[in-house]
Amino acid sequence: MIKFTINNEDVSLDIAEEMPLLYAIRDELQLTGTKFGCGAGQCGACTVHIDGVAMRSCITPVSYATNKKITTIEGLDPENNHSVQISWREFKVPQCGYCQAGQIMSAAAMLAQNTAPTDNDIDNGMQGNICRCGTYVRIKKAIKHAATLNQEKSVGEV
Repeated sequence: MIKFTINNEDVSLDIAEEMPLLYAIRDELQLTGTKFGCGAGQCGACTVHIDGVAMRSCITPVSYATNKKITTIEGLDPENNHSVQISWREFKVPQCGYCQAGQIMSAAAMLAQNTAPTDNDIDNGMQGNICRCGTYVRIKKAIKHAATLNQEKSVGEV
Protein backbone atom coordinates (compact mmCIF):
# COMPACT_ATOMS: atom_id res chain seq x y z
CA MET A 1 0.00 0.00 0.00
CA ILE A 2 1.42 3.37 -1.04
CA LYS A 3 0.33 6.32 1.11
CA PHE A 4 0.90 9.99 0.36
CA THR A 5 -0.87 13.32 0.36
CA ILE A 6 -1.97 14.77 -2.95
CA ASN A 7 -3.46 18.25 -3.21
CA ASN A 8 -3.96 18.22 0.57
CA GLU A 9 -5.85 14.92 0.54
CA ASP A 10 -4.43 11.74 2.07
CA VAL A 11 -4.55 8.75 -0.28
CA SER A 12 -3.68 5.06 -0.09
CA LEU A 13 -3.18 3.10 -3.28
CA ASP A 14 -2.70 -0.62 -3.68
CA ILE A 15 -0.38 -0.42 -6.68
CA ALA A 16 3.07 -1.59 -7.69
CA GLU A 17 5.84 0.47 -6.08
CA GLU A 18 7.64 0.89 -9.40
CA MET A 19 4.60 2.38 -11.18
CA PRO A 20 5.42 5.89 -12.40
CA LEU A 21 3.83 8.52 -10.19
CA LEU A 22 2.29 10.03 -13.33
CA TYR A 23 0.23 6.88 -13.92
CA ALA A 24 -0.96 6.83 -10.31
CA ILE A 25 -1.99 10.49 -10.60
CA ARG A 26 -3.77 10.16 -13.94
CA ASP A 27 -5.07 6.59 -13.99
CA GLU A 28 -5.68 5.77 -10.34
CA LEU A 29 -6.64 9.21 -8.98
CA GLN A 30 -8.20 10.59 -12.20
CA LEU A 31 -6.26 13.89 -11.98
CA THR A 32 -5.65 14.49 -15.67
CA GLY A 33 -4.12 17.98 -15.59
CA THR A 34 -0.64 16.46 -15.35
CA LYS A 35 0.25 15.37 -18.87
CA PHE A 36 2.25 12.53 -20.37
CA GLY A 37 4.72 14.00 -22.83
CA CYS A 38 7.87 12.02 -23.48
CA GLY A 39 7.94 9.41 -20.71
CA ALA A 40 11.64 10.07 -20.18
CA GLY A 41 11.64 13.19 -17.96
CA GLN A 42 12.88 15.35 -20.83
CA CYS A 43 9.91 17.57 -21.76
CA GLY A 44 8.45 18.68 -18.41
CA ALA A 45 4.77 18.15 -19.26
CA CYS A 46 4.41 15.82 -16.26
CA THR A 47 5.92 18.19 -13.68
CA VAL A 48 4.42 18.07 -10.18
CA HIS A 49 5.67 19.29 -6.81
CA ILE A 50 6.95 16.70 -4.37
CA ASP A 51 7.42 18.36 -1.00
CA GLY A 52 7.61 21.68 -2.87
CA VAL A 53 10.23 20.59 -5.40
CA ALA A 54 9.37 20.41 -9.10
CA MET A 55 9.87 16.83 -10.29
CA ARG A 56 9.06 14.84 -13.42
CA SER A 57 6.35 12.38 -12.44
CA CYS A 58 6.82 10.15 -15.51
CA ILE A 59 10.20 8.92 -14.25
CA THR A 60 9.48 9.05 -10.51
CA PRO A 61 8.35 5.72 -9.05
CA VAL A 62 5.25 6.06 -6.92
CA SER A 63 7.21 4.54 -4.01
CA TYR A 64 9.23 7.77 -3.89
CA ALA A 65 6.02 9.62 -3.01
CA THR A 66 5.42 7.54 0.12
CA ASN A 67 4.61 9.85 3.04
CA LYS A 68 5.30 12.93 0.91
CA LYS A 69 3.15 15.88 -0.13
CA ILE A 70 2.36 15.94 -3.86
CA THR A 71 0.85 18.95 -5.60
CA THR A 72 -0.52 18.75 -9.12
CA ILE A 73 -1.82 21.59 -11.29
CA GLU A 74 -5.28 20.90 -9.85
CA GLY A 75 -3.99 21.55 -6.34
CA LEU A 76 -1.79 24.58 -7.00
CA ASP A 77 -4.66 26.95 -6.19
CA PRO A 78 -8.29 25.88 -5.66
CA GLU A 79 -9.54 28.89 -7.64
CA ASN A 80 -6.80 28.73 -10.32
CA ASN A 81 -5.54 32.07 -9.05
CA HIS A 82 -1.94 31.29 -8.14
CA SER A 83 0.19 34.24 -9.27
CA VAL A 84 1.64 32.14 -12.09
CA GLN A 85 -1.82 31.11 -13.29
CA ILE A 86 -3.00 34.74 -13.21
CA SER A 87 0.05 35.82 -15.21
CA TRP A 88 -0.36 32.96 -17.68
CA ARG A 89 -3.88 34.20 -18.45
CA GLU A 90 -2.88 37.85 -18.55
CA PHE A 91 -0.04 37.24 -21.00
CA LYS A 92 -2.03 34.66 -23.01
CA VAL A 93 0.82 32.19 -22.70
CA PRO A 94 -0.78 28.97 -23.94
CA GLN A 95 -1.06 28.26 -27.61
CA CYS A 96 -1.93 24.57 -27.84
CA GLY A 97 -1.74 24.32 -24.04
CA TYR A 98 -0.40 20.78 -23.74
CA CYS A 99 2.82 21.68 -21.91
CA GLN A 100 1.34 24.45 -19.81
CA ALA A 101 0.54 22.53 -16.62
CA GLY A 102 4.17 21.44 -16.42
CA GLN A 103 5.40 24.92 -17.30
CA ILE A 104 3.21 26.45 -14.56
CA MET A 105 4.31 23.90 -11.97
CA SER A 106 7.99 24.47 -12.76
CA ALA A 107 7.55 28.25 -12.65
CA ALA A 108 5.67 28.13 -9.34
CA ALA A 109 8.37 25.98 -7.72
CA MET A 110 11.09 28.26 -9.06
CA LEU A 111 9.36 31.40 -7.75
CA ALA A 112 8.93 29.80 -4.33
CA GLN A 113 12.74 29.60 -4.18
CA ASN A 114 13.64 32.79 -6.06
CA THR A 115 11.26 35.69 -5.64
CA ALA A 116 13.04 38.02 -8.08
CA PRO A 117 14.45 35.88 -10.90
CA THR A 118 16.63 37.36 -13.63
CA ASP A 119 16.29 36.29 -17.26
CA ASN A 120 19.16 33.87 -16.70
CA ASP A 121 17.49 32.48 -13.56
CA ILE A 122 14.30 31.88 -15.53
CA ASP A 123 16.18 30.22 -18.38
CA ASN A 124 17.93 27.92 -15.91
CA GLY A 125 14.85 27.29 -13.77
CA MET A 126 12.67 26.41 -16.73
CA GLN A 127 15.28 24.31 -18.50
CA GLY A 128 13.82 21.01 -19.59
CA ASN A 129 10.29 22.36 -20.01
CA ILE A 130 9.66 22.17 -23.72
CA CYS A 131 6.97 24.13 -25.53
CA ARG A 132 6.41 22.83 -29.05
CA CYS A 133 4.58 26.04 -29.93
CA GLY A 134 7.54 28.18 -28.87
CA THR A 135 5.76 30.49 -26.43
CA TYR A 136 8.98 31.02 -24.46
CA VAL A 137 8.88 34.83 -24.73
CA ARG A 138 5.38 34.92 -23.21
CA ILE A 139 6.39 32.35 -20.58
CA LYS A 140 9.31 34.51 -19.46
CA LYS A 141 7.14 37.66 -19.34
CA ALA A 142 4.49 35.83 -17.33
CA ILE A 143 7.05 34.52 -14.81
CA LYS A 144 8.45 38.02 -14.30
CA HIS A 145 4.93 39.36 -13.82
CA ALA A 146 4.09 36.57 -11.36
CA ALA A 147 7.19 37.51 -9.34
CA THR A 148 5.94 41.10 -9.26
CA LEU A 149 2.49 39.95 -8.11
CA ASN A 150 4.11 37.90 -5.35
CA GLN A 151 6.16 40.87 -4.22
CA GLU A 152 3.09 43.11 -4.19
CA LYS A 153 1.21 40.50 -2.17
CA SER A 154 4.10 40.29 0.32
CA VAL A 155 4.13 44.07 0.75
CA GLY A 156 0.37 44.06 1.28
CA GLU A 157 0.67 41.42 4.02
CA VAL A 158 3.14 43.45 6.07
